[in-house]
Amino acid sequence: MKTIRAAVIGSGSFGRNHVRVASQIAGVELAAIVDADLEKAQALAREYGSVAFASIDQLADARGHMLSEYLDTAIVATPTVTHESIATRLLESGIDVLVEKPIAESSAAGERLARLAQERGRILQAGHLERFNPAVTALEKALTIPLFFEVHRLSVFTPRSLDVDVVLDLMIHDLDIVLSFTGAVPVEIRAAGISVLSSKVDIANVRLSFASGCIANLTASRISVEQVRKLRLFQPGEYISLDYQRQDAARFAVGKEKPGPPQIGFEPLPVVRGEPLQLELEAFFLAARERSRPRVDGWQASQALRVAESILAKIDAHADLVAQTIRSHA
Repeated sequence: MKTIRAAVIGSGSFGRNHVRVASQIAGVELAAIVDADLEKAQALAREYGSVAFASIDQLADARGHMLSEYLDTAIVATPTVTHESIATRLLESGIDVLVEKPIAESSAAGERLARLAQERGRILQAGHLERFNPAVTALEKALTIPLFFEVHRLSVFTPRSLDVDVVLDLMIHDLDIVLSFTGAVPVEIRAAGISVLSSKVDIANVRLSFASGCIANLTASRISVEQVRKLRLFQPGEYISLDYQRQDAARFAVGKEKPGPPQIGFEPLPVVRGEPLQLELEAFFLAARERSRPRVDGWQASQALRVAESILAKIDAHADLVAQTIRSHA
């Protein structure tokens, strides 16, 4: 099996996790760690037996040849505003790329990356981690006709990812999953959100309506006193409750096999637990090795981002309406 040479761009909290997991995957060589904070990158490189560079240019200059002669793949775990420029440079250099979510600063930028990857014959995967949650995989196998989603993703406040609002930071995971399960984009979006502890939206509630009649209610907050990651899916004759954190899912259905009043039956779905990040990276490296389509490609990630942008526009409109109401009562 050919060894895949990988670089991790960014050595913050996300980057450190990618380094840890990539270094443990068989058939993968952690060839470089890149970060503008060279000291931080060097410390991480010493810990995991790699080499540190302050930039992609420094990496290329140090080797004296094209990046593709030194690297096969790269993981971009830098601030969102830098995703497009870094991923573009890597894709143009003939390197397969995994970009953390959101894929770019805008859906248009994400689509540019997806188009570039397509034109260059490169693999472009987005870091929508929850797609690789074993409970989500189990639920996907039980999917029939989605009718209603109820999703809650609540986190305690941390200074991480304050360059984006809660829709792009947290809700984007669930948007991606709902879109993949329905196989469609919403025809109507209603949304409200407010800023509390940062300059961005910290809590948001969204209602998506689909042409099929399916409805999805999503709530995301990064100012909660507890961590909650739950999804409930209702489909004909049953509903399925999923807990992302516990990696479990259970089906509740009306039993009709016994005489008498119908009874609600409970059945856990079979889940093979594992670390989602490891499953995500293994899938990325497999796609790079086999030249197969990744589970979450650039087009899918851009579509989720486009819906997120529409949600943010609705939140802005709602905020303006609230402000007008307050002024009218002043």
